[in-house]
Amino acid sequence: MTVLLLRTVILYVAVIVSVRLMGKRQIGELQPEELVVTILLSDVATTPLQDMQIPLLQPLMIMMVIVACELLFAALSLKSRTFRTLVQGHAIPIVKNGTLDQTMLKKIRYTVDDVLEALRLKDVFDLNDAAYVYVESNGSLSVLKRQKPPAPPAPPVLPCLVISDGKVIRDAFSLCGMTDEKLQRLLQAQHKQTKDIFLMTYAADGSFYIAEKEEKV
Repeated sequence: MTVLLLRTVILYVAVIVSVRLMGKRQIGELQPEELVVTILLSDVATTPLQDMQIPLLQPLMIMMVIVACELLFAALSLKSRTFRTLVQGHAIPIVKNGTLDQTMLKKIRYTVDDVLEALRLKDVFDLNDAAYVYVESNGSLSVLKRQKPPAPPAPPVLPCLVISDGKVIRDAFSLCGMTDEKLQRLLQAQHKQTKDIFLMTYAADGSFYIAEKEEKV
């Protein structure tokens, strides 16, 4: 049991060091070859824990080779754009100027449901709102939203006095769209009576304000 615990600690530290050496990011941000390396490291690390007959030096050497290969590939990717594109791929446009590229979708085997789901995760629920959409090399989507013209400011809504000190004021009913029937329905919905209201205003947009009469002491 002690040997197993010791091997586990050693392999755990080795995996952590390997990942730190490669400078990896979150799983969702990994490039294809980075994800492969991560899977290989985890597989190599678990094998000697399942089979105690395997010498510990063997998986450690394999992990060192994997890390060395990844560092070499990273260095070559920095030096050569062609090599970087070959290994990591490149961003693929699937929406151009608001138009969905169906040919490109078939090429990368993306369904319409895949696109809509990915757009919703970017807070885009309507394709009309997307000007350009790129599938990045790590599988995530980048979205440039279409610029919409600013909406004209809404005209100010002036509230009208409809009840004052328990009395209905009909002078401004026509200005705010109030009627006796509408007023009664509104009061019934609020479970209030005209005589109990000190002040009530109503606006054409349906907003209202009610202040009840204070009880006399």
